[in-house]
Amino acid sequence: MDNDQDAKARQDVETYGCHILLISDDTGGPDFCYSIGINKSAGQPDLIIFGLRPEVAQFAINEYCQRVLNGEIFNTQLPYYGFIDSFPVYFVNVPRAHYPKYLGWGHWFYGADDFRVMQMIYPDKETGGWPWSERPNADYFWHQPVLT
Repeated sequence: MDNDQDAKARQDVETYGCHILLISDDTGGPDFCYSIGINKSAGQPDLIIFGLRPEVAQFAINEYCQRVLNGEIFNTQLPYYGFIDSFPVYFVNVPRAHYPKYLGWGHWFYGADDFRVMQMIYPDKETGGWPWSERPNADYFWHQPVLT
């Protein structure tokens, strides 16, 4: 990471509550976005989202950030709205075992892996299924690996 990128990330966290990273997976996996700084600015988990268009994922992360900055706390057992059109989404906790593969800037920003991250899970667009209930189509888990 260079000094300009570092400074931009820190400034975004100071100004907006988080910095968003878009990761293009050149190893054959799905693209994803994640935040850094929400743990610091709001005391709540950062967020990672797989498989959505970048502008949709960035909107969802910004919406999540604003909601937690306003005091909302997201429960892993409840559906939430307002992130992707009229679709419900769920949040799941990401185990630290996944941090090295997906959350390198988080390690840099916090100085260790001592931060929390949740993943936003959205339904299969074709079947409406969830990974834990109705069977989603075959591409669902490629586009959205569930990190639980």
